[in-house]
Amino acid sequence: MSDYTYSKRIEGVQDSIIPLINKLAREHPGTISLGQGVVYYDPPPSAFDEIKKQLANKSLNGYGPVEGIPILTDTIAKKLAAKNNIQINDKNKIFVTAGSNMAFSSLIPVITDPGDEIILLTPYYFNHDMAVKIADAIPILVPTLYNFHPDIEKIKDVITSKTRAIVTISPNNPTGVVYTRDELTQINQLCAEKGIYHISDEAYEDFVFEGEPHFSVASLTNTEEHTICLYSLSKSYGFAGWRVGYMVLPDKLFSSFKKVQDTILISPPIVSQYAAIGAYASPPSYIEERIKIIKQSRQVCLDALNQSNVLDRPAISEGALYIFAKLKSNQDDLTLASNLVKQHGIATIPGSAFATNDGAYLRISYGALTSDTVKKGIDNLIIGLSHQIK
Repeated sequence: MSDYTYSKRIEGVQDSIIPLINKLAREHPGTISLGQGVVYYDPPPSAFDEIKKQLANKSLNGYGPVEGIPILTDTIAKKLAAKNNIQINDKNKIFVTAGSNMAFSSLIPVITDPGDEIILLTPYYFNHDMAVKIADAIPILVPTLYNFHPDIEKIKDVITSKTRAIVTISPNNPTGVVYTRDELTQINQLCAEKGIYHISDEAYEDFVFEGEPHFSVASLTNTEEHTICLYSLSKSYGFAGWRVGYMVLPDKLFSSFKKVQDTILISPPIVSQYAAIGAYASPPSYIEERIKIIKQSRQVCLDALNQSNVLDRPAISEGALYIFAKLKSNQDDLTLASNLVKQHGIATIPGSAFATNDGAYLRISYGALTSDTVKKGIDNLIIGLSHQIK
């Protein structure tokens, strides 16, 4: 009997932590999730109304354009102009994908060859690291400053002839910080000087709670040829299961990206794209009113954590859906997170999944909490941590 082979490259990719924590939570009914980054609310009614209007449309049952249906790309172009101050012209293009995660993972083989390097700022979003390694490229990890904002000088120090892109996430997953306009502009200008891409992940663009407003780097003039922006409906519109995202990318990458998406997906799901059109037709108040609830949950969580005795340093959260809490603990954080589910009915994500190496961290997501569950959730977490870190 011959031995079957398998990819050593894939073996070197970390296991996805969220399915593991979710499995533990399912095995312990009643667990309150402070783990996965989802919102508590559903898509707007206008999304479902649009689907109902399209049910007799036979195009729902077939394949569509690889880059997305024109009515959606036109809608996105208007949104980008009005909200992000990004103009679509002959130098850039919109490409609809099955979520922004897919946009990123499909993009990496378009801009790299095996052995090329992608700069990720740590704590990183683990799916970015996984996508880079799956493409046989090399993630170059650059620690952020004490406050989780970018260290521009350290980024400059690691750029080599093999560097192909710098990745930023703002508002940030997992840390919850919002990068300043100046920080993002400096990184974007550095990319232009070095002839590399700036990949700007803006999936949490609507979730900014204090400090500067969200800034889209593609709004800067003359940046189309090196700037790639990723967006998603998963968070703002409660669309996680519908899998709709999109990117703004240089025109010169359009045909190459088309090859990848056509191979992997053929085309984004038509029904989901019409739902997205309906979502964008909803009034801004739909998101704004719901984000007020999330902002309240955030404050309850921050106040409780910072008044407790479980943190090694004060917790912060400027945006996104997260608090990245450093704990007074020498315990392995995966063990800690597992025990919180098993013994206290609270799901969180261990910080080691995001490439931390200076102590025990947990990523705490407050987006799925409501006024009815937030106090119980954060109180149970603090009680559980108090028992675990003695």
